[in-house]
Amino acid sequence: MSRFVFITGGVLSSLGKGITASSLGMLLKARGLNVTIMKCDPYLNVDPGTMSPYQHGEVFVTEDGAETDLDLGHYERFIDTNLTRYNSVTTGQIYSTVIAKERRGDYLGATVQVIPHITNCIKESIVRVGNINDAEVTIVEVGGTVGDIESLPYLEAIRQMRGDVGRDNVCYIHVTYIPFSRTIGEMKSKPTQHSVKEMRAIGLAPDLIVCRTSRSLTREVRDKISLFCDIDPECVLEARDVECIYEIPIELERQGLAESVLKRLNMQAPAPDLEYQKQIVKNFRTNHTDKVRIGVIGKYIKVQDAYLSIMESLNHSSIGHNANLEIVWVASEQIEREGAEAVIKDLDGVLVPGGFGDRGIEGKIMAIKYCRENQMPFLGICLGMQCAVIEFARNQAEMPDAHSGEFSTTTGHPVISLMPDQSGVVKGGTMRLGAYPCRITEDTLAARLYNSSLIYERHRHRFEVNNEFRARLARKGLVISGTSPDQQLVEIVELPNHPFFIGCQFHPEFKSRINRPHPLFAGLFVAAHARMKAKPQP
Repeated sequence: MSRFVFITGGVLSSLGKGITASSLGMLLKARGLNVTIMKCDPYLNVDPGTMSPYQHGEVFVTEDGAETDLDLGHYERFIDTNLTRYNSVTTGQIYSTVIAKERRGDYLGATVQVIPHITNCIKESIVRVGNINDAEVTIVEVGGTVGDIESLPYLEAIRQMRGDVGRDNVCYIHVTYIPFSRTIGEMKSKPTQHSVKEMRAIGLAPDLIVCRTSRSLTREVRDKISLFCDIDPECVLEARDVECIYEIPIELERQGLAESVLKRLNMQAPAPDLEYQKQIVKNFRTNHTDKVRIGVIGKYIKVQDAYLSIMESLNHSSIGHNANLEIVWVASEQIEREGAEAVIKDLDGVLVPGGFGDRGIEGKIMAIKYCRENQMPFLGICLGMQCAVIEFARNQAEMPDAHSGEFSTTTGHPVISLMPDQSGVVKGGTMRLGAYPCRITEDTLAARLYNSSLIYERHRHRFEVNNEFRARLARKGLVISGTSPDQQLVEIVELPNHPFFIGCQFHPEFKSRINRPHPLFAGLFVAAHARMKAKPQP
């Protein structure tokens, strides 16, 4: 049976529990252990699919089509493993399962309660994900903050797990915050003490405490946490703010996180080889002469977590090149106000990501037109590809009113239309989701990038290129370089005689890895770097 590591958070949200879980997973996997990671989200939504990016950040999509928290993206990238819908559970899912069982009469007339029925369902989900993945260690991140009402059933469940599987088979890690008072020049441990006190009140005590901090912990603060939280000093670790998140596992390894966890679980494993990760960090820190500026033209740029996988994939694409990457966040509405040339002319490349709703759409189309006409490298993802098709139809294929059926009901040329199986469906969890095959056309940019005739990519959309206009678009020069195997769905479009102009209906950012940058992102970076090198030097 798997052993379990439970990660909780205290003081405030967004502390980095997901990065802590991911870092531990990387360190254990680097030791040769089979590891899986699970996220327990306490909100009542069944999944984050209908939640605003401003509230929740990006929605990450798994291979099997689950819409999940963005932390699953961190998990996949750090442990280089494709996760499934079983690696994510929400209160909405738990309660739906329990209520469905009650309606079927599975509880034999018992009064259904939070304890034991809800907590049992949570525990079953945790054990199941370990069994499905044949994991030696299952890392479970409990969302929210200790003390929140909605988190209590999960905290009770992981407390019960200690008795179910044995104390030597569980480890509790608490991530907390150490503020620094500039007024008096001191770090304060009191919030951490109160957070641990909250844990103890519900029967939990941390084996390790990871302190999120802007500066190194002083010996005084470390000893105070050790004393008042009843924990060994070497089990108080710091997680300082860093520019590159891949520094975090290296720092936590230096402080003995994985070794302390293995000791708690009575496990042994060889030392890890982290040379590749160290090289990545060194590359990130190196100040190269060349700086490649790639603009992300979006509508949620005030919350960059809305494009988290995009950002990470761009960072992956720059690894191994003698150039630094600068991601320039551009509001598409700014382009509508000021014009594309004024806003993006100094960039080396442009990426237009996915999204929903018509706000800022014309700004994206204007940016794409500028890229097409000025030979600027361009990558369009999902809605970004659809905008590229709209722009081409308007300005190259003699359809000046071309638009998407998502945004206009009066256009005479709906070059983007609702997929037939999406008509009349409810909103939640019903889009085209998960990995689907795509056939690549020979002798195209897509074929050169992928070096394969068949690929599998993850989707999240309702609208597609309208087949009624495919032939007309193709006659005017738009190359359809990737389709579904039955050729009914357009997956990739591109333009010949352009340094780099490609759009995809799927979301390549969900499959990029630090050691395997996605071909589309790598291609964009190389093309943008070439454009930067070709510019007249000051």
